[in-house]
Amino acid sequence: MLGSIIGAIIIGLVLGVLARIILPGDQKIPLWLTIIVGIVAAYIGTWIARAFGVADTNGIDWIEHIVQLIVAIIGIGLVAGLWAKRGVRS
Repeated sequence: MLGSIIGAIIIGLVLGVLARIILPGDQKIPLWLTIIVGIVAAYIGTWIARAFGVADTNGIDWIEHIVQLIVAIIGIGLVAGLWAKRGVRS
């Protein structure tokens, strides 16, 4: 159980950081939020890949990882926009 939690954190970190690198501009969100978005993206991406029947392939599941990364990019973009607006009051 502890190994799966640590694994989820590491995968979340990797996906979140890759998404932030790929997105243009500066995403001013904390690292902990990047990790959470990455973890959620990994689960959603795996669910989508399974729905399309591409989650389990021979060798490395590249399609699943690409889907997870796309979900992470969308998630980081949305969260960064919401995080930036949280300090603005109208």
